[in-house]
Amino acid sequence: MAKQSGLGDYLAVDDSGGSARNISNDVTNATFNNGTSLQEITGIDKSAVERLQLLGDGTVSINGVFNSASNLSHDVFKTQSGTRTVTYAVGGNSSSNPKLEMEMLVSAYNLDRAADGSLTWSAELSLQSGTVPTWGTV
Repeated sequence: MAKQSGLGDYLAVDDSGGSARNISNDVTNATFNNGTSLQEITGIDKSAVERLQLLGDGTVSINGVFNSASNLSHDVFKTQSGTRTVTYAVGGNSSSNPKLEMEMLVSAYNLDRAADGSLTWSAELSLQSGTVPTWGTV
């Protein structure tokens, strides 16, 4: 696959009952953090930093336009309890596209009613499963 934009991407998040829901049409932007903690272990005999790789982590920040229709964004996030599978596929949910999946917990679901009347939401999710997030393909 060559260079590509983020147009046509796919984002699904499990609702509180564990059913994956495609909320791509409600999402305006999302950030996926897939990092690893590092421990500095530099001895006094070194001239540069030494590090060990520690635990992996993942967080997701999603923003969107409020939609209270059945099985869409408000339905997915209105109940914050339960483990959620987050699936992000670059270029859409079709064969051979890059895909990132993580088991997450919802830590926040916030609504913002702006002065112009727009109603938007943001959701924060954090890794739950102890399994390092990895990229695969659809």
